[in-house]
Amino acid sequence: MKKELPIANHSPVLQKTAELCQTILEQPAYLRMRDDIMAFLQNEEARAQYEDLCTLQENLHRKQDEGAVISDEEMEAFEQAEALFLASPQAVPFIEAQQSMHEIESKIMEYVRRTFELGRVPQESDFEGGSCGEGCGCHG
Repeated sequence: MKKELPIANHSPVLQKTAELCQTILEQPAYLRMRDDIMAFLQNEEARAQYEDLCTLQENLHRKQDEGAVISDEEMEAFEQAEALFLASPQAVPFIEAQQSMHEIESKIMEYVRRTFELGRVPQESDFEGGSCGEGCGCHG
């Protein structure tokens, strides 16, 4: 039986989370990212090129993981598919929007994780130097 975590269902925590989400949605940068993603999603040709590129990349990774040699022809096919995709006007803005959203998500998760580790709201200095935080066992 799964034990319910009171803090996860505690209304002030959920309320602040909803406020954070609303703040993100109101940022002009988010609106630009959303527009870039929507423009990409509406371009069927660019989407198909992206799917083909992802499939080729997955196949190459699988071969590499299995220890198989990737042929020059396979690399050339991947590079051609990549060049074709990147030539689409929606490709680069789409990739940049995805990367930006991932960075925002990672930063938020890093703040939450550090809050749990430190038992307080982290300061900017808590993120400097690549340390994983006190209590991790790596500090001498």
